Amino acid sequence: MSATPPPPPPGAYPPAAPLSPHDQRMWSTLTHVGGIIFGFLAPLITFLVFKDRGAFVAEHTKTALNFQLTMLIAYIVSGLLFLVLIGVVLYFVVFVLVVVFGILAAMKANAGEPYSYPLTIKFVK
Repeated sequence: MSATPPPPPPGAYPPAAPLSPHDQRMWSTLTHVGGIIFGFLAPLITFLVFKDRGAFVAEHTKTALNFQLTMLIAYIVSGLLFLVLIGVVLYFVVFVLVVVFGILAAMKANAGEPYSYPLTIKFVK
């Protein structure tokens, strides 16, 4: 005899079903690509929505969010250094890092492999 979970309280939503491995890979890939286009917003939204629906997607969204937050700090520093003119070069370098590492991470996520961005501060653990 198996125990069924109790029904949610009135007005509450039942827990979301886990994602299939294919869907986890898809959302992980979209998180990394979205980070290139939308910065930290895409990984943040994906993390908040899908963190409890699969370990693979949770790990990739945390990794992408940490990287995008680190790059946001780098963009802010480069913006402050625009007055010294080195900020222009730093801004371009940060942009190239975001694009290159985002594409590498998306390829790894699509293949179902873990990926860890270099140069990342771990804000979300």
